Amino acid sequence: MSHDHDDPTQHDQRRRQVLQGLGALPLIGLPSLGHAQATAKVNTTKLAVTDTEVTVGQLHSATGTMAISETGSIQAEQLAIDQINAMGGILGRKIKVIKEDGASDWPTFAEKSKKLLVNDKVAAVFGCWTSASRKAVLPIFEKENGLLYYPTFYEGLEQSKNVIYTGQEATQQIIYGLDWGSKEKKAKTFFLVGSDYIWPRTSMKIARKHIESVGKLGKVVGEEYYPLGHTNFNSLINKIKVAKPDCIFAAVVGGSNVAFYKQLKAAGITGAKQFLLTLSVTEDEMLGVGGENFAGFYSSMKYFQTLTNDNNKKFVEAFRKAYGPKAVIGDVTQAGYLGPWLWKAAVEKAGSFDVDKVVAASPGIELKTAPEGYVKVHQNHHLWSKSRIAQGQPDGTFKVVAESPELIEPNPFPKGYQ
Repeated sequence: MSHDHDDPTQHDQRRRQVLQGLGALPLIGLPSLGHAQATAKVNTTKLAVTDTEVTVGQLHSATGTMAISETGSIQAEQLAIDQINAMGGILGRKIKVIKEDGASDWPTFAEKSKKLLVNDKVAAVFGCWTSASRKAVLPIFEKENGLLYYPTFYEGLEQSKNVIYTGQEATQQIIYGLDWGSKEKKAKTFFLVGSDYIWPRTSMKIARKHIESVGKLGKVVGEEYYPLGHTNFNSLINKIKVAKPDCIFAAVVGGSNVAFYKQLKAAGITGAKQFLLTLSVTEDEMLGVGGENFAGFYSSMKYFQTLTNDNNKKFVEAFRKAYGPKAVIGDVTQAGYLGPWLWKAAVEKAGSFDVDKVVAASPGIELKTAPEGYVKVHQNHHLWSKSRIAQGQPDGTFKVVAESPELIEPNPFPKGYQ
């Protein structure tokens, strides 16, 4: 949509004339001038920033096996951007979004991230879900000096200048969850189950270390992995029945969750009889799994839609207004929502869209409006946040049963777990 009177060269000339005319005046009481600073000042690295717009990228799986999990992040990031634009944008500029589909395929994620950074010159990217997709794009973000806001709880053991991690890392999710299961459920034997790629395998390596040596909780009596998209868990269920673990500790992701929980129920393994703690079922997956198949089992996350604080009430209301009264919000969806707000705060603190300046401004940023309650960016680019455990209900919602009393400091390289 172009208007002749919005020609940027004319706009710049007018702006110079106005500024020259104001040269003799003190600038107190003229906040709009500081608000929309000259583009040359706020963009020294040739990013897609004009006098009126800043372009960002969104890179998630809108199709394929991961779409069940990633659609919520796409929606939440867009909601945050719409809300920021309604407030006037960032440094006087509205945010324009270029959406790309990683299609649940890691090479596609890499290719699309290169397009966003090299061709589109976006100022930031909100994206990825699986660790496999993040690992595929990371070398490109580091080489091209892009900025990625990554929303998923993950295995840790990573820290990059070019990534802000808005989900939990392993010590905040896995260790808190296992300690709770040991203390509250008296679990001493654990059966580990995951999808077969980096996040579940590394998470289970950390879990095993915690169970058997660091935390001394008990012992692992089984460990199994299945390909992404796998739908036949009968042989696994037989192994679980033989092992009789106190706790099934699960990191099955995406669409496989639907088959996994339906088959557990069909085999008589239900929340009434078996303690199961998962790292990967949020309200988003619950839509496919069905509350009746997950009821009584537990999830370890930092966010659940049922949180009763005022920030969350407003967020849920706005999300449902945008995406329909039956829309649900999972942990990664909420962490996705934090991304644009944290970026906005860092850009405004830096007074620039330049990646290096935004990165330098990020540690110490606080978000008091976070739906999860309150978060703060650590020097290591992860967030201080609380951990929570919730039990699945037959209607598909979660009931929070435990919460860390304090924010847990993120520690992506915990001693003794490598």
